[in-house]
Amino acid sequence: MPSTRSSTRQGSSPNPGQDASTKAVTGTKRASDGPKPSPKRGKKAGDETAKEQKTIEETMLDKDSESAKAETEMNEIRNDKEEDQSTDEKKPGGDAPGAEDAPTVGDASQTEKKAEDDTEQPQGQNRSAVIYDPEREQAMPSNILEKGIIYFFFRARVGIEDPEGVNDVARSYIVLRPIALGAKLGEGPLEDAGNNRLLALPKKVLPTSNRDRFMVFVEKPKTTLQDLKENFISGSDYTTKTQGPRHTPSATPSGEGVYAISTTGRESHLSYFLTVPSEINEVQKELGLRERASFVVSAKNPEVRGPANARLPKPADYNKEIMDEFRGRGWMPMQPRILDYENAQVLLIGEEVGDLSKALEPTRKDEKEHKETPMEEMEQLEHEDEIRVHHLKGDDPIFEDLGLSSKDHAKLQTTW
Repeated sequence: MPSTRSSTRQGSSPNPGQDASTKAVTGTKRASDGPKPSPKRGKKAGDETAKEQKTIEETMLDKDSESAKAETEMNEIRNDKEEDQSTDEKKPGGDAPGAEDAPTVGDASQTEKKAEDDTEQPQGQNRSAVIYDPEREQAMPSNILEKGIIYFFFRARVGIEDPEGVNDVARSYIVLRPIALGAKLGEGPLEDAGNNRLLALPKKVLPTSNRDRFMVFVEKPKTTLQDLKENFISGSDYTTKTQGPRHTPSATPSGEGVYAISTTGRESHLSYFLTVPSEINEVQKELGLRERASFVVSAKNPEVRGPANARLPKPADYNKEIMDEFRGRGWMPMQPRILDYENAQVLLIGEEVGDLSKALEPTRKDEKEHKETPMEEMEQLEHEDEIRVHHLKGDDPIFEDLGLSSKDHAKLQTTW
């Protein structure tokens, strides 16, 4: 079974005499009974205003070049969709329009969104894997809107069973499994709560710098593991009139970890810490995966029309409350509930690798109230996930966690 990432770090075990199995679960940044680490404080949000504004202006200047890239990408997506339509799977068309519109960020009510998450997510979850903790909830940073488990997948192009690089990849995917804000991770695989989200990344790779701006869309919101197994992870065979029998490969996992969606008030961030694999290898590097990373995330207004080559056939159908929050603008900071709508479009803007100071910056109010910092919460969640994954049975913890058999699907891939 692939080891977790932190179990391979140098000096990870505080007790050199402990046995190997113990090292695999305690080799983390934070011992389960030790003091919590003090994260490095980043600059306050107010000090970054000029820098953020510059990024927005640069986004607007990139309109023409990004639209040209989008056209090429959309052509590829349409070709893929024509092949997919030969099967009985229903998939929304891809979209990666780049940065033709500037992500305009605004304010949103955080209390209401947190209340929605807390009331929905505990239902149907494995009590031993997701444990409600009143103290954890009390100390939860107010600017973390959602947290949970994240998986990364890719699917090879039709007819290619052994991809040799990103050029052989048709599309990459992200699966989010939210848990309650006041929960901690225990033992065993997560029970299916039916709140899984499948996000498609037509660009194939994740953003790795603030120059990268890639669109993702929600292919399946609030879906079950059974649906993911039958209509996403599994491969399929079909026949076309022009090319005869064709085979779509099954989805291949490339990573698993923990994530958080956080807000600064002016913008939203998606941060993740990888747990599996234990080391970043060539597959992960080429797909843009890092040990720790974050993105600025902005939701696109479906009523604001972009270039013809960068539109979904059926845009997201948000309720009136969400549409009112756009206030007629093309973009707004992404909220977790946006991801519960099919075809929701979200722009990922890369941030400097390893720099999570903005994404996980604590608020002044939380500091005064001596709450956990977002960094501390993420590191604690990462540590709990490492222990949980280490005790999963089977030779592939990702498929074990999803309740699938690795014998029937492609295993975690680290090299081409």
